Amino acid sequence: MKFAKMHGAGNDYIYVNGFEETVDNPARLAVEVSNRNFGIGGDGLILILPSKVADVRMRIFNPDGSEAEMCGNGIRCVAKYAYDHGLVREREIAVETGAGILRLETFLDRAGRVGRVKVDMGRPRLTRGEIPVAGAPDEQVIGAELKILDRTFHITCVSMGNPHCVIFVDNVDEFPIEKYGPVIERHPLFPNRVNVEFVEVVSPDHVRQRTWERGAGETLACGTGASAVTVAGVLNGRTERIVRNELRGGALEMEWSEEGPVFMTGPAVQVFEGEYGPR
Repeated sequence: MKFAKMHGAGNDYIYVNGFEETVDNPARLAVEVSNRNFGIGGDGLILILPSKVADVRMRIFNPDGSEAEMCGNGIRCVAKYAYDHGLVREREIAVETGAGILRLETFLDRAGRVGRVKVDMGRPRLTRGEIPVAGAPDEQVIGAELKILDRTFHITCVSMGNPHCVIFVDNVDEFPIEKYGPVIERHPLFPNRVNVEFVEVVSPDHVRQRTWERGAGETLACGTGASAVTVAGVLNGRTERIVRNELRGGALEMEWSEEGPVFMTGPAVQVFEGEYGPR
């Protein structure tokens, strides 16, 4: 099986061109290839497939084999792969995902390859029923108290096609994400589990984020998480609508537009190509 290793702000995945390759059991393959010691190594597996309703279709599988709805960093790399490898000819690309059809604008480098991508991440979903979060389905979760182990957090929940729980902290570098992240991810409040963002507000237009991703653990970046953080910052009166989000793997330019959709602009990088299989 031929593959490409790509990353968006350090959020790295193994990409397989489903126009040419067939993957019979993507959940099992995701577990194998994501292993950083015995596989290729990555935050999961992404299949780039034909679509009847968009230019291409994206399916994403976590390192534990579970399938996710969407990945903001991953979809930028899907756009890069599709353009650079000739699956599409236009620089504006529509991608079918588990969170719906998203539209992306690509920006080329001097070599004529995609270097940065702007994604229309769509409108945030804010009610418990949409996210989902247990409780009254029409209610929003903004600054609500949640007791975890020895601490009480104030959480804001947002769906960007996948569920997120945003928590503001004083010092994100020193925060013990590995202690609280997995407990929050699997808390009964979240029937589909949840991605957890721990965020430090540097200034109204600058935040720093670490993410505990559902099914993957801590990752260097999370695009849907950065979108959720942008929304949560505005809802809690902590940030402006346009922010620079500094993640461990790089920075993303974020905007929650007055019209409703969230826009994300960031890098898309191909690291290498190869073949995977028994020798």
